This record gives sequence, C-alpha cells and structure tokens, in this order.
Amino acid sequence: MWVKNNIMLHTDFILFSMGGVGVSLLELFSVIVGLLCVFFAGRAKKINFWFGYIYCVLLFVLFMQKHLYSSMMLQPISLLINIVGHYRWTHPKKGEENKNKELKITTMSGRIRWFCFALIVLLSFIWGWMLREVGHIWPDAFPPATRPFLDAFVTMVILTAQYLSAQKKIECWGAWTVVNVTNVILYISAGLIFMPIVSASYLVLAFFGFSSWKKQIKSQEDVNN
Repeated sequence: MWVKNNIMLHTDFILFSMGGVGVSLLELFSVIVGLLCVFFAGRAKKINFWFGYIYCVLLFVLFMQKHLYSSMMLQPISLLINIVGHYRWTHPKKGEENKNKELKITTMSGRIRWFCFALIVLLSFIWGWMLREVGHIWPDAFPPATRPFLDAFVTMVILTAQYLSAQKKIECWGAWTVVNVTNVILYISAGLIFMPIVSASYLVLAFFGFSSWKKQIKSQEDVNN
C-alpha cells in the first residue's frame, strides 16, 4: 500500500494550475516528450520512435488516473505499432527505399481512404458501447468511463494515424489533425485544461509535418524521373 501511495504522490505532483485545474509533473513531461516525438516525425527522422516509446508509458499512467480506459488500453498497442514502424522505416522492402535507404513516403488510393473512414466509424461505435457496458458490469473495478463513444472514436483514429505513420503514408497527418481537434473536447471533458492548449501545438506540428512530407514526396519523384 505504501508503494502504491508513494507512486501516486509523485505522479500527481502539481507544478501549476490553469483554469483552476492543476497540471502535474507527469502531464507536463508527457507533453514535452510527445511534442518532440511529433517534431521529429514531421521531419521523417527515425529518432521519433524512441520518444514514442517513452510517450506510450507516460500516457498509460496519465489516462489510468483520469479513467480514460480506452486511451489507457491503447498504449500497449501503440507501443507495438511503434516497434513495427521503427522496423519498417529502417528496413524497407526492395523498391520502397528512398535515397537514404529508408522507407520512402507514399500516398493511399481514394478507395482505401474511404474504407479506413468506414472502418473507423464502425469500430468506434462497437468499442464505445463496450466501454460503457464495462462500467455497468464491473462498477467497483471500473468507474463510469468519461465520454465512452468520443474516447473510442479518438482511439480508433489514433490507431489509424499510427498505422499510417508506421507505413509512412502522408495521410497520417490528416488523421492526426482529426485526433488533435477531437482531443480538445475529450481533454476538457476529462478535466484537463493544459492538454487542450497542447493539442493546438500538435496541430501546428501536424501542418508542418504534412508540408515537409509533401516536399519529400516531390523530391522522391524528381529523383525517380
């Protein structure tokens, strides 16, 4: 019991308050690591995966404290996608490599984009329903989930964005934009004041990431021509 309380004391250490809500050391550190991850990803630097590994661990603890179960359970999956993406970026198949012998940036077909959208909507509904029911079946173990359907939607879009990032598909930045806009609503509903402001920073980085990847695609095409 002492160990558990000691851990919670450190992770809940409040640095400052915004809008009457405290910002913990864990929350601030998560933000810094996350911004560094996106910054390097936007420049197609494989070092972003190392920050991504740390980010997954930090978010798991943060979301557990906020009862955002879908986002919490997402982190082990995110960690696995990061590992796969790290390998894909550094071990491209024949014909997939760029001039640096890394996975080159590509785009998706319109049909695949619509399929991804339909799948996100379907899985969001199913997962949101499951999150709501868990709170009803085991209320002592799992207090009522905060915005289960919105949480589920964000989860599915994040998984899609991470998968597309791992495959170096430029559409990942569109998915990340949806995630960050939706996260503003989700974080505010969960009592997080600092994180919505941070989401705006992620939006800016996503815009520059898209622009950078678009230029790299053009550069790849010029090399091929």
